[in-house]
Amino acid sequence: MNLIQAIILGIVQGITEFLPISSSGHLVLMQKIFGITEPTLVFDTSVHLGTLLAVFVVFKDDIISILKKPFQKLTWLLLVGTIPTVIIAVVFKDTIEQMFHSGSTLGFEFIITGAILLWSGMLRSGHKRVEETSYFDAVFIGTMQAIAIMPAISRSGLTISGALFRKMDRDFAAKFSFLMSIPAILGAAVFQIKDIMDAGSGTEVGIGMGALVVGSIAAALAGYISIKFMLQILKSGKLKYFAYYVFVLGILVIVDQYITHIFFK
Repeated sequence: MNLIQAIILGIVQGITEFLPISSSGHLVLMQKIFGITEPTLVFDTSVHLGTLLAVFVVFKDDIISILKKPFQKLTWLLLVGTIPTVIIAVVFKDTIEQMFHSGSTLGFEFIITGAILLWSGMLRSGHKRVEETSYFDAVFIGTMQAIAIMPAISRSGLTISGALFRKMDRDFAAKFSFLMSIPAILGAAVFQIKDIMDAGSGTEVGIGMGALVVGSIAAALAGYISIKFMLQILKSGKLKYFAYYVFVLGILVIVDQYITHIFFK
């Protein structure tokens, strides 16, 4: 992977992380288009950390509030919601890595994401904010996030959809979804910390530290813009347009996987 590819992939990650169209799915797809064959899970984790910086900037007031009062209800909701993701990540780690490397399920997962977005787009806006949100709500949303560990299942799409299904206020649904990305991304980084250190010497993972750094910076800048855009989109409730996009993308990927074999050999 060269630096130009790393920058492009970082921008793609930043834009798609907070739009409900699956950042991981787009990263796998772009890597296939670029013909990148080395293992990229470490790079994927690094650019996810880049987008995490955008979350810190946009939601700095909420994060500062949690740090000042760590035992408030929002903190416990986020922790409880993270448990399903941790369990799935630990139990199915090897399977998930193989899915990322092969991209064999990519097309179908894009279509699943589209179906869930269409479903959530038909839901009426709820009223729940942090005070009314139950721990069962948090577990339900966390389970949706755990399902989204698969490459082309959108984490933001499923968590926001799950929050809307549990009758959360749209603004709080988006905030909760984005804040939930913090422990999820940090957890993935912990799993990959040894490989990230190996990248510094250019060994084992096949991707240099330079690509990790520029990709992460690009992801952070694009992620900030993406969050601001998504917060406005949610107010209008027009998630269906994202559903149409991933439907078309999923069909194109399936056609290439099974018929044309241009990018998926």
